[in-house]
Amino acid sequence: MSLIYVTSPIHGTILSRLSDIGEVRLGYGPNAVSYEEIRNQVDAVFLRGGHISAEMIAASPKLRIIARHGAGYDNVDYKAAADHGVWVTNTPGANQRSVIEHVFALLLSLCRKLPLASEQTCNRVWAKDRLSLTGIELEGRTLGLVGFGNIGSSVAPVAEAFGMKVIFTDPAIDPNSDSRWMDFDTLLSAADVVSLHVPLLETTCNLIGAPEFAKMKDGAMLINTSRGGVVDEQALVDALNSGKLAGAGIDVLAAENIDMINPFNHATPDIANTPNLIVTAHVAGQTNESLLRVGMSALEAIAAVLNGQAPAYPVNQPVPKSFS
Repeated sequence: MSLIYVTSPIHGTILSRLSDIGEVRLGYGPNAVSYEEIRNQVDAVFLRGGHISAEMIAASPKLRIIARHGAGYDNVDYKAAADHGVWVTNTPGANQRSVIEHVFALLLSLCRKLPLASEQTCNRVWAKDRLSLTGIELEGRTLGLVGFGNIGSSVAPVAEAFGMKVIFTDPAIDPNSDSRWMDFDTLLSAADVVSLHVPLLETTCNLIGAPEFAKMKDGAMLINTSRGGVVDEQALVDALNSGKLAGAGIDVLAAENIDMINPFNHATPDIANTPNLIVTAHVAGQTNESLLRVGMSALEAIAAVLNGQAPAYPVNQPVPKSFS
């Protein structure tokens, strides 16, 4: 029977279904085993949290597939995997709706000062400081989308339903194809809210830093549900402390690129003492519905490869390899 290693918690239904196609070993919980313990036997890795390095792949002679639980695959060395005959797959679009809704959960929380409102009622404050909770409306404001792929383009109609004007920038899209397209600098200066929807690449690392914050409107807001490392976090804290930004909602931290499980063991922003900063723990794509969709897509990829078939959503093309 094939051995399947699951790195982090997944939906219970998916975990049960995995047991139908192989022996499942977990990298979490009371019966957790380390990857080192099973590397010689593992056939498939169901990768949610954590990293799979070139060294780990090279030390896994039976490994056939690393199935990412999500769209991003910057936590696995997919090029090294291809060199060792190992498929790497992702699940594009499966958590799209969840991320879209989280964008507006963050934005509305900032605009209506929900963290402060909740804190006051927790402290039994009702009307004493009500004016401090005065918010703003989305209608009539401009949303600037940096990245207009599957998620960015799907955020647009939701924003328009709120009465927002939408503009976007994306180097992969012909500027003449859509009247809402703007160059990056113009978008920064025109938007009341900037929302990021880009992968982490060399060209997008610290895409938003001090120079970019300086170009933004005074009192603008930033939403980042894409990848940690796209925003210079110290520059973000400085912009919030100075009042240049009215608020920021982020679901990702740069330290996740070092440690997806415990990023707070590394350098991170001073969340508790930075005004108008909401940070969630990379849960934009985590709803019951999305966990089922994403999990099933990854499961189907594993099942296909273990049955000698090509997976539906490969991100690499492995060299031919025979498995004993």
